[in-house]
Amino acid sequence: MIRFDNVTKRYDRGREALRGVSLEVAPGELIFLTGHSGAGKSTLLKLIALIERPTRGQILFEGRNIGRMPDRAIPRHRRQIGMVFQDHKLLEDHTVFENIALPMIIAGYSQREIRGRVRAALDRVGLLDKEKNTPAMLSTGEQQRVGIARAVVARPKLLIADEPTGNLDPELSLDIMNLFHQFNEVGVTMLIATHDLVLLDRLGGRRIVLAEGEIRSDGNAREPA
Repeated sequence: MIRFDNVTKRYDRGREALRGVSLEVAPGELIFLTGHSGAGKSTLLKLIALIERPTRGQILFEGRNIGRMPDRAIPRHRRQIGMVFQDHKLLEDHTVFENIALPMIIAGYSQREIRGRVRAALDRVGLLDKEKNTPAMLSTGEQQRVGIARAVVARPKLLIADEPTGNLDPELSLDIMNLFHQFNEVGVTMLIATHDLVLLDRLGGRRIVLAEGEIRSDGNAREPA
């Protein structure tokens, strides 16, 4: 599904966030990206979503070199990807329903389909009774669940998450990761950046360790406890 071929990303003043990275992601995989702050985890995810472009090398997404994709094609590319962030990025003056519906509104779905899919996504994350609330009325964990519902409402092929449990306590973090497992079990490919090694020890999946912009190890985490 995704292939990085000797990818380097260099920012201003010559700082290399990624250096010569090569990896392959198969459809349906669950992959955790780990490493210290500044190791390159977020940059790798941004390259896949075309928030950033590679300095060298190529990134293939379903066989297409997205590093050379014209700007006008980026919105269509991103419609295949759900994105979850640590800070939720919810619109405070919109309801939970409206926040989740936004990607589908932008993509031009019918109101009937939007209603059905948003409520199905809310049901999956356990917030069906909160659709009329605003983000300020929710707990931090509930806000993150809204962010996940928004990311999956359009049924993307790929879900990427950047430190999705960084602001949550251990119990809530495990709940969120279990949600990701549920989506992965129905075929969604997952790439999750996290520094929570204690949590990962309880989860299965492939673990890629980054350090100073390079892949230092790439293997499978042990099976869930």
